[in-house]
Amino acid sequence: MKVVVIGAQWGDEGKGKIVDYLANEAQIIVRFSGGANAGHTIVIGNEEYALHLIPSGIFYPDKTVILGAGMVIDPAALFSELDMLKDRGIDTTGRVFISDRAHVVLPRYIGVDRDRDAARKKPIGTTGRGIGIAYSMKSERDGIRVADLGWKEKMDGLEKADRDFLAPYRERLLAMSVDLCAYLAHRKNSQVLFEGAQGTLLDLDLGTYPYVSSGMSCAAGAAIGGCVGPRALDRVLGVFKAYSTRVGNGPLPSEFDPGSEDELCRFVRDTGREYGVTTGRPRRCGYLDLVSLRYACLTNSIDSLVMTHLDVYDTLEEIKACIAYRIGDRVVENFPASVQELDRARPVLRTFPGWKRPLSQALAYEEFPVAAMEYIEFIERFCETSIDIVSVGYDRKETIIRRSPWTR
Repeated sequence: MKVVVIGAQWGDEGKGKIVDYLANEAQIIVRFSGGANAGHTIVIGNEEYALHLIPSGIFYPDKTVILGAGMVIDPAALFSELDMLKDRGIDTTGRVFISDRAHVVLPRYIGVDRDRDAARKKPIGTTGRGIGIAYSMKSERDGIRVADLGWKEKMDGLEKADRDFLAPYRERLLAMSVDLCAYLAHRKNSQVLFEGAQGTLLDLDLGTYPYVSSGMSCAAGAAIGGCVGPRALDRVLGVFKAYSTRVGNGPLPSEFDPGSEDELCRFVRDTGREYGVTTGRPRRCGYLDLVSLRYACLTNSIDSLVMTHLDVYDTLEEIKACIAYRIGDRVVENFPASVQELDRARPVLRTFPGWKRPLSQALAYEEFPVAAMEYIEFIERFCETSIDIVSVGYDRKETIIRRSPWTR
């Protein structure tokens, strides 16, 4: 069975924790997009790990993880991350592979990335890791793939600085490379988990263009970056937070008002630890945007949703969610393509009673307070998609499974 986990918002939804949790029942975990601009936080007991390139299933000693064809990989960052895991007692020997079709991020891309964004009249707010430049080079057919590292003519044609950078990594990368299509075809009966990066609303085609990432963070990207056909994917899970966040520039229609709702914004940001794993930047915060969440469900054929950070609301008297946008004199119920319209959009809010109880004490969904269940069930009806998993804390055990995604 092949299960896809994607972000259903602007990234940072908690995909890392969910992939780590679900990887217990998988044999192979494939990260299908993005690069070191992603940040997935995993909490196991008293230990906390920040991953940027390595798939989140690495913490199970019997799992194989693969960096997919849709990724762009900074070799220095990759081996630094592997060294970090080794230093912390995680043995990755023989368990980490790279698709030979994945592209490589070169150091000069980083400078170009930062200079290009700074020169824009309206900067996008990239992480400055050279990711966009790597994808741009890929589109222009001037990129370097892992497979190309063994191609002497191609390597000889590179600038000396690029060759010097790649020299200490070349053989190590080639030794880790696999033909991902053939690898998965020979293991067709394995449980495979496809891990996305960023989120639907940062997808190059589906997101709030131009304030998007450069890769495919939608469910369709799992087929391309995972080197399988789309009909081979059995189930798509969309991860979303009980509220909205965004890093960098671009529209966030349900964003808390910086004047009247500044205290609420600080509460959500601090309680939810809403600071970028990769950049450390404070995330912009707002109400749960059900208009964009329903859009994510439709454009990704999401079979079921995974709700995270619901416990952040444990102490509030009431909570609100955005159920439509007011743009000028119009009420809009669908997610616009126009950034201009999204910038003008103001949230139409629905209020729900709080539950005033710590959800982390619940061992099953039936133990949730009625108000929490009513909030969840309203979202299900609005999006016409079931919420099968609810996360109420950072630890693996603080996860409520209503229906396993591994169930056909």
